[in-house]
Amino acid sequence: MHEDKCGSCSQEKCSSQSQGQQHQEDEKLKEKLKKIHNTIVVLSGKGGVGKSTVAVNLAVGLAQEGFKVGLLDVDVHGPSIPRLLNLKLERPFVRESGIQPVMWNNTLKVMSLGFLLPDDKEAVIWRGPLKMGAIRQFLQDVDWGELDYLVVDCPPGTGDEPLSVMQLIGSSAYALVVTTPQGVAVDDVKRSITFCRRLNNPVIGVIENMSGFVCPKCKEVVDIFKSGGGMKMASEMNVNFLGKIPVDPAIVEAGDEGKVYIKYFPESEASKSFKEIVKRIVEEIRKFEEEKAKKLEEMRDVKIDAEEIKIAVPIADGKLCNHFGHCEQFAFVYANQKEKKIKKVEYLDPPPHEPGVIPKWIAQQGANLVIAGGMGERAQELLRQHGVKVIVGAKGERPEDIVRAYLKGTLELGENVCDH
Repeated sequence: MHEDKCGSCSQEKCSSQSQGQQHQEDEKLKEKLKKIHNTIVVLSGKGGVGKSTVAVNLAVGLAQEGFKVGLLDVDVHGPSIPRLLNLKLERPFVRESGIQPVMWNNTLKVMSLGFLLPDDKEAVIWRGPLKMGAIRQFLQDVDWGELDYLVVDCPPGTGDEPLSVMQLIGSSAYALVVTTPQGVAVDDVKRSITFCRRLNNPVIGVIENMSGFVCPKCKEVVDIFKSGGGMKMASEMNVNFLGKIPVDPAIVEAGDEGKVYIKYFPESEASKSFKEIVKRIVEEIRKFEEEKAKKLEEMRDVKIDAEEIKIAVPIADGKLCNHFGHCEQFAFVYANQKEKKIKKVEYLDPPPHEPGVIPKWIAQQGANLVIAGGMGERAQELLRQHGVKVIVGAKGERPEDIVRAYLKGTLELGENVCDH
């Protein structure tokens, strides 16, 4: 029987094989993501705000600017990207290099679960783990190649799909939030922004869709759904306001016919708004990247004016843990900077994870520096207030190797990642 076979084999071996396979999958995902320079995750707090239409027009707008773009539809239960791009009859195929996305033109690649369903009446009844697996496969097994931007269209809310995308890509994914002017939509968008901040993902900004109605006869813009709610909310939440897109009946008609609005109505007021927003997105991401590079340089230049130092490294299973506040232990490494040698290592269990507790505890242990893979801004601020310097984005496994690299000036730094 199966039970007898399992009883006669080594459970440790099975566990080791499973971990090895997971490690290979993780490395494969990392290699794919390295070729995608910027990821924009399009979110909305509630449905019906035109998020997919915005995602499609922004992706095409970026492609029109000469960028290499991918558009990924992770709305498992209502994939609408194939219809909006007139690609409903297209099907991806598999090569040795991976699943080939559908080409909309030479610079825009598209992938959606809608391409894989036998017909548009098919219902997808999946729970969280299945969704996570499908989204991982779209990122890991699709042959995206080199991309300047990957635009990800998520279903409304803060459920499985957006959470899976953010967790798989990490803190390098930029969030773009779509709202309409009404108070109900704006309230839901606030929750989306809070969701992104808790996951440590930067929010590029907010777009107010359906902001005014363009009369098809006189072209005058009338605020039938109010206006300015998105701008006011962006100011309250301290995020960029990227612009307003007015309601135009042609947008609905174009979507139903699979004609991308920004391409077929380039001189309309809404298309002009889309194009201006595309330019702002490119500029905001450039600013974020410059600020990120500046912070990395500051991290590399962290110096401690003492010969004997004590460095805290968060660990799990004896290796660097990428989430500072949820590690199993801290390795406190005593080192001599002048000799560039490690003297001893202590392993201590941290107190329960509560806001502000662990930074204070680390300072009480006499640490001069924390080297971590990922850490929130608030924890960094608290550590500095307690006189402890911080380096995040560290790469490596064993705490001793990480500290040796720091002492030699060869510590490799990357994204402020989080595996929690």
